[in-house]
Amino acid sequence: MWIAPELAQTVAAIVDEKSFDAAARRLRISPSAVSQRLRALESQLGRVLIIRSRPVRATAAGTTIVRLARQYEVIGHEASIALGLERRDRMHVPIAVNADSLSLWLLPALEAVAREHDVTFELLREDEDRTAALLESGSALAAITSEENPIAGCTVTPLGATEYVAFASPGFVDRWFARGATKTSIAAAPVIEFDRSDDLQAQWLRANGVDPETPPRHYVPASEDYAAAVRLGMGWGMLPPAQAAAALERGSLVPLGAPDIDESLFWQQWNITSPALAAIREFVVRGARAALRQQGAPQSVPRPSA
Repeated sequence: MWIAPELAQTVAAIVDEKSFDAAARRLRISPSAVSQRLRALESQLGRVLIIRSRPVRATAAGTTIVRLARQYEVIGHEASIALGLERRDRMHVPIAVNADSLSLWLLPALEAVAREHDVTFELLREDEDRTAALLESGSALAAITSEENPIAGCTVTPLGATEYVAFASPGFVDRWFARGATKTSIAAAPVIEFDRSDDLQAQWLRANGVDPETPPRHYVPASEDYAAAVRLGMGWGMLPPAQAAAALERGSLVPLGAPDIDESLFWQQWNITSPALAAIREFVVRGARAALRQQGAPQSVPRPSA
């Protein structure tokens, strides 16, 4: 069954913009035309694609159509380049990224791509354990993820591992660990977590024989603000050494001790032949391998999903 690109793109616009009116503005058509296109495609497929809630959301079938619309956009962009046709818009590439990669090394890699290719980026910030879901749903064309197994229709390339070390401010250490980081003192000391899905601190606590549910905790869901909260002494937290380096030199952070924790990261993107997507992967992998700890021999050839 043939699905017209403009119908698929209408579904994607509704999902992206979260309303019919906003989708109409993006597509430069009337809201009634948006509704007509959606009804036409739902009638053609015999299933509901959009839940008419506030905000609207895609059904499982609608998610499949969103993925198709993204693929149409990439293929159409590359075809127009190959044919030398005038293009109204740049290729838009949504990428799901974790906060630490975004703050530490990703942006220079994407800037290098933007200088050489007509692309714009939309960075969807999410925990590395959840970025793969954005790729699977069609919200992203690529993702930095902790998921090693390829998502259906995607390739996966190892990037390396972000190293995390437990740090605290000297004042915090004096207050909570004056007699050393014992099980009792660790269980009583406040901990800072990025959000409720962040388990890095829990791993360190378990390794030191402490129930992760015991310590009081703060939640600070922004990479730079998280590091600032640790420096200010609100609690202890796991930080990449690169993010803590300047504070270590000034003496405003001190390490708490073993174990250091490595979080392996992978680049997954849809398996579409596209010079722009290939360039994005090349620059991202290059930037990651310069910034991250490498485990074993680097894998240069991406693994496609089965």
